[in-house]
Amino acid sequence: MDANLSSAHKILVLNTLAFTICFACWTLNGVLVTYLVDNNIFNWSVVETGWLLGIPILTGSIMRLPLGILTDKYGGKPVFSTLLLLCSVPLFLLYFADSYWIYFLLSALFGMIGTGFAVGIAFTSAWYPKEWQGRALGIFGMGNAGAALTTFFAPTLLNYLSAEDPENGWRMLPILYGITLVIIGCIFLLFVKNKKVTAQNKSTKQLLEPLSNMRVWRFGLYYFLVFGLFVAFSQWLMPYYVSVYKTSLVLGGLLASAFSLPSGVIRAFGGYLSDKFGARKVMYWVLYSSLILSGLLMLPKMEILTPGKGITAKKTGIVKSFGNEKIILDNAEFAISAKPEIPQQTSVLPESFSWQEILVKQNEHVQKKQLLAQGVTLIKFEAHIWVFSILVILIGIMWGIGKAAVYKHIPEYFPNEVGVVGGMVGLIGGLGGFIGPILFGYLLDFSGLWTSSWIFVFLISAISLFWMNQVIKKMTNNAAPHLKDRIEHVNNNKD
Repeated sequence: MDANLSSAHKILVLNTLAFTICFACWTLNGVLVTYLVDNNIFNWSVVETGWLLGIPILTGSIMRLPLGILTDKYGGKPVFSTLLLLCSVPLFLLYFADSYWIYFLLSALFGMIGTGFAVGIAFTSAWYPKEWQGRALGIFGMGNAGAALTTFFAPTLLNYLSAEDPENGWRMLPILYGITLVIIGCIFLLFVKNKKVTAQNKSTKQLLEPLSNMRVWRFGLYYFLVFGLFVAFSQWLMPYYVSVYKTSLVLGGLLASAFSLPSGVIRAFGGYLSDKFGARKVMYWVLYSSLILSGLLMLPKMEILTPGKGITAKKTGIVKSFGNEKIILDNAEFAISAKPEIPQQTSVLPESFSWQEILVKQNEHVQKKQLLAQGVTLIKFEAHIWVFSILVILIGIMWGIGKAAVYKHIPEYFPNEVGVVGGMVGLIGGLGGFIGPILFGYLLDFSGLWTSSWIFVFLISAISLFWMNQVIKKMTNNAAPHLKDRIEHVNNNKD
């Protein structure tokens, strides 16, 4: 048993390394496209940019299911090594990209590297016993931190590569990524031992049979939130910081990596928590946290100008005089609140500023209850960049824990179909990464609010939580009320 675990651990290390590089390549456009647009190298619109951010995620998502099936049938070594080597080719060809559609096509092709997740999940699962599944898959999932490697290092690399050739220096970046894929692919070919799950003498129809279980689609929705939107924001946060908070590309990259790095690394801890407390209980924590944090992040950086407390005449009379501090109506004096100095930036919490603006003139005859000075109140909410960043990091951490919890379910419910079920769940989750940047772009165009993306997160969190609660109630009623605390182990009810 110890020897088997030792071999499994070696495979896990190489699997995680390969997946980290895959994820770094998969999210390359988040930095590179932002750089090309920000420096006017290509004049792409917001919608075109959204499509370029999303298209690698789409191809990497829709191909997860067939790659998961191939891994179940043939094992991870031939599938993973072939994937790594083939996806290096479009990265090399990006050197010659000179138009939107060429860049679009090559992005779609190198986006296939995103299928490395489905391959790695099935391959890792084949090596470990049930009691190790949560930890092993959580450690493998730490490869999500590859997104942080790209957002952290790629902006600095781009500045270095473009120092002497601002127009074409960027072309060397995808070359470096392609070389890295070739190196990892060769390591995989030379040092990885192949293994596949047992009992795979099944037809394609039999392999796809688990997809008729509604549970698979519920897991997919959870993964759409915790993984898909994680991928979407790994790319969307770069233009978010640059546009909303006017940061440099490098600072925006650092702050975006502060979101993606902890979310990837914490995934192993999420696997441990899922093993210890049960995946469903962990998902409850994650969904409630996502709902609360996205609710806070929905608040935009804004200024609200609204009517305030005004001054009305208590009786009919004539305005004798007025100034910045008072109005004299016959013998009565009314104190006026002058407009305060409004700072450029306010504190963390919203601040309000109130003053009054005189509406009457000298010697004007006014009636009783006529408005002499209208009140004005300005509420200013800074949505401070550091508070925003802390909330973003926290939601990323919770999503990282949730990613492990979702995949903890799969080998328990579908032990011999991890590749196909994991591929489908990964496909649905990956679609979130594809749809996210495009949808965020349309929501921004429609509403004018950058925080509209967080409103979408709030809605998905609420739907996921509602669905989970409904399933728990149904399973509890079908089993027995006294089994509520043990519902994690009730596997014979299809939900």
